[in-house]
Amino acid sequence: MGRPVNMLEQVRSAIRPADPEVGRRTQALLDQKTKPQGSLGRLEELAVRVAAARGEVVPAPPVKAVVVMAADHGVAAEGVSAFPPEVTAQMVANFARGGAAINALARAAGAEVVVVDMGVRAPVALPGVIARRIGPGTSSFTAGPAMTRAQAVAGLEAGIELATELGRRGVTLLGAGEMGIGNTTSAAALSACLLGAPPDELVGPGTGVDEAGLARKRDVVRRAVALHGIPGLDPVEALARVGGFELAGMAGLALGAAAHRIPLVVDGFISSAAALAAVRIAPAAAGYLVLSHRSAEPGHRLVTEALGQRPLLDLELRLGEGTGAALAMPLVDAALRILREMATFADAGVAERSS
Repeated sequence: MGRPVNMLEQVRSAIRPADPEVGRRTQALLDQKTKPQGSLGRLEELAVRVAAARGEVVPAPPVKAVVVMAADHGVAAEGVSAFPPEVTAQMVANFARGGAAINALARAAGAEVVVVDMGVRAPVALPGVIARRIGPGTSSFTAGPAMTRAQAVAGLEAGIELATELGRRGVTLLGAGEMGIGNTTSAAALSACLLGAPPDELVGPGTGVDEAGLARKRDVVRRAVALHGIPGLDPVEALARVGGFELAGMAGLALGAAAHRIPLVVDGFISSAAALAAVRIAPAAAGYLVLSHRSAEPGHRLVTEALGQRPLLDLELRLGEGTGAALAMPLVDAALRILREMATFADAGVAERSS
């Protein structure tokens, strides 16, 4: 069977806000635990956020998976990365073999790594790589749109389908990561179009370009915004004009996760830009996002502010791959253990604070 007609619209309509009443009941339970109220700080906030997203006052231990979506970018030809485009396929093979940073960190977190080829220039036909290819990389958005609108919708729907499949398998906590040479440039251009922010505030070193490379990136993003940054550009069209197949896929993953009440732990700048596109498509999806860390990329601050959240960690990461998401997943475990395992004052026979 093919995709349902208007899958994107169906999912957008299916997303409901995270449950505020469940959140209130979870906070009330936390307030009864053997501690001063609020003394576990943002760990309590995290427990409430996940509970409200799941619709369960005391969620069960999560079944975790980090989805790493990979694709190539035509804009890489502009010299915006310290690495050549063939590294995308090489790193996908590394993910499949279990040898990358995300594999090590996901093992530490007890999370499965799901590797998805959304449009690597040469297909990566290896065990453990899921093919959801939209095309052999995007076009350079300095000369025209990166992809067609139909391709952007196909990328979104591929992400929605994957979230649905993982939910049916029992996954209850997702992470979003990516790989694609040139994709910090795409994320900067996408963020600039969605936020209306100056391009120079969004462009950073990415893979570690030198000053000349950084100047090229800034010039490329300025040109992209001048060509495509129409005020009021809708998020699907923004993805089509300056996004990447993996950015569209991650945005769809966020939408699908929200539709199935699965919290999504977002990695750094690139996956946050995709999450922002998802929230612009369906604002209620914001309640299902957990921002894992503050990236060293300068544009990330503007994107996280637009998403209305403070990231959990600040470790000066800028690798991508979902590494920040994997590092934050044990914090979700810890927050939910507090709900399940910590005694209340009544349970423990401990006197509460005097009024």
